[in-house]
Amino acid sequence: MLDDMICRLKKAGYVPDRSEVLFEMDEEEKENALSLHSEKLAIAYGLISTSPGMPIRVVKNLRVCSDCHSATKLISKVYNREIIVRDRNRFHHFKDGSCSCKDFW
Repeated sequence: MLDDMICRLKKAGYVPDRSEVLFEMDEEEKENALSLHSEKLAIAYGLISTSPGMPIRVVKNLRVCSDCHSATKLISKVYNREIIVRDRNRFHHFKDGSCSCKDFW
């Protein structure tokens, strides 16, 4: 599901923000590392384990990175789902390709 999700995101215009990866890696490894962030794994699992149209809830103890934030906005639009992410600072409600924080976090 994770591979399918990333493929659908790229078709919808998603470009990974490789600046989020601080390790010395080649570009392909950076993309792979970004696709394995906990939010994306949790959302992929939520897409598998819930009925279409049901909201997905994710709780984190760290802040959401900018790449995951933009990816989650696009996932909410592509899969037509409401995604609620609780990070260290606030709740993010993603719906129809936008977030309740208005990209300020």
